[in-house]
Amino acid sequence: MLRYIIRRLLWVIVLLIIVSMVTFVIFYAFPSADPAVLRAGRSPSPALIAHIRHTLGLDQPIYVQYWRYLENIILHFNFGYSYQFSLPVTKLIFQRLPATISLTVGAVVVWLLVGLPVGMISAIRRRTVLDRATMTATLVAISAPVYWLGLMSLLLVSNDIGVVHIFDGAGTYTGLTADPGRWFGSLILPWLVLATAFAAFYARLLRSNLIETMSEDYIRTARAKGLPEREVILRHGVRSAITPIVTVLGIDIGTLLGGAVLTEYVFNIPGVGRLAYEGIINADLPVIQGTVLFGAFFIVIANLIVDVAYAFLDPRVRY
Repeated sequence: MLRYIIRRLLWVIVLLIIVSMVTFVIFYAFPSADPAVLRAGRSPSPALIAHIRHTLGLDQPIYVQYWRYLENIILHFNFGYSYQFSLPVTKLIFQRLPATISLTVGAVVVWLLVGLPVGMISAIRRRTVLDRATMTATLVAISAPVYWLGLMSLLLVSNDIGVVHIFDGAGTYTGLTADPGRWFGSLILPWLVLATAFAAFYARLLRSNLIETMSEDYIRTARAKGLPEREVILRHGVRSAITPIVTVLGIDIGTLLGGAVLTEYVFNIPGVGRLAYEGIINADLPVIQGTVLFGAFFIVIANLIVDVAYAFLDPRVRY
């Protein structure tokens, strides 16, 4: 197990270097705008633009820029300075990370608490009215775009434009340390909106896996031994059927920690996803590279944790 983890961690380093290289080349070869022009302001002189390009190191060859960038990351954990904010990218990301973590953790809890029980009940009572109703509802939830759900929920219950004011702080993000009550109220809507499609997808995935698992021979053997039906379902059926759920969960958590761009933008949450969006709009290459690398890091680490968790969830898995 230890050798496997060490080998995977080495591959994490290789993958992050490849991601940084690809991101650097894409935004260098196909820039949406010149960062020097954006920073120079309105009607800048060519001399001012040239001076800013020299100050930012944009007049150097691409391989020199990339090597300096990679050297700063490896030796100093420095992702460069933002062209827009004139602050270290690492500082900007860590300032935004608590909001993204709050959004991700809350949404994960909501969609697991809703999706898994719905999937189990539908699998146990398949082809009933309840099963058909829940599967129809999940199909509608998966089909609804996140930005549309977010805007509709803001129109209904936000503090400023909402028809009904249910949640204190809805539509305006407040930090946990500033006011825990308003923090919870400001994140209820984003949690529900972000968790809607995920809960529906997890319910359908667990339902199909559990139906297939409950027809296996070892399930019949467990029932023949006289085990209670609840123990057969939870201990033998769900434990085997939940393995694909763990795989998808690891990828989803890693992706959301890298930034839930649409949800953070709609609800004006100052998270990593909104920071990435601002970096793209302003051609802020260091911010784009930093957020992409953090997102890739969370995804590969989440996959590693999932692979290790397999050994505990499924006794057939060995490393």
